[in-house]
Amino acid sequence: MKHYQIAVLAYPHSLLSAVYGFAETFELATEACTEIGLEVRITTHILYEADLLNKQATQQPYHAVLLPPSLEKASYSEKNASINDFLIAQHRQGAMLCSACAGAFFLAYTGITDKRLMTTHWALEGLFKEHFPKQAMDTSKILINQGDVISAGGMMSWVDLAMELVQALMNVNIVRQLGKTLVVDTGKREQRYYQQFQPNFDHGDAAILAVQHHLQGHFAELQRTESMAALAKLTPRTFLRRFSKCTGFNPNEYLQRLRIQAACDKLEETTQPFESIALEVGYEDVGSCRKAFQKIMGLTPSAFRQRFVSSITAN
Repeated sequence: MKHYQIAVLAYPHSLLSAVYGFAETFELATEACTEIGLEVRITTHILYEADLLNKQATQQPYHAVLLPPSLEKASYSEKNASINDFLIAQHRQGAMLCSACAGAFFLAYTGITDKRLMTTHWALEGLFKEHFPKQAMDTSKILINQGDVISAGGMMSWVDLAMELVQALMNVNIVRQLGKTLVVDTGKREQRYYQQFQPNFDHGDAAILAVQHHLQGHFAELQRTESMAALAKLTPRTFLRRFSKCTGFNPNEYLQRLRIQAACDKLEETTQPFESIALEVGYEDVGSCRKAFQKIMGLTPSAFRQRFVSSITAN
């Protein structure tokens, strides 16, 4: 009989639906194993911050330690010493460290993830990079399993994380059974399907901000580097350097993101065929727009519309 001990850290302002959702998912998985005679069990321990001061709780070795999402920035924007020490100690004893959404911040504070690729909620990417500029990130992914470190992306990605652990500790058949019981999709998906382009306007560079505001209203028009530099009252070379520093993109990439986001909005809000949407958002060649759309969103335009607007017939 294999019996796994999993700790879920219910840190201040953590998402309780995820905290208890982890425990209930693992309980259902254990029941499913019992029904088919698979000798694997999972016991979940919900640990609060006060528990981390208890030597007995902290010294017990866990197979995995889970960090759920949070709705409160203050809960993860600074290192928590007791959580940090606990995570490092558990990892030294062989525990897998796992995060969902904002839980990634706690893992990154430990330094253990420095050479691991991680993900977090796409909307937290900017803040995460401010805190951990050298951390390798890919927020297009819902889940990244690095063996001893597993990170999951969006607010509800705790479900993906729970299923990943069930598959790792039990087997894929139990995951399929759970999917049917809970009525959740256990197929592979990516976070970029849900990602929205949110430009950074809070960088303090007035010259670049003026160009960004111009592009918001004129992204469908031809934009040349020289004209944007002139609008910013900078030389082209200085403009390119400062624009990339402030936005994280060169002007062409930034413009492409604006256009593809506009295309996403129109696919969701209208019944227009993609051909007319492509022209409307600034692409002369529909094929180029389709290619850029799939590269950025990870879905074809028709698959995107079908996924998010089930009441509209895809074009």
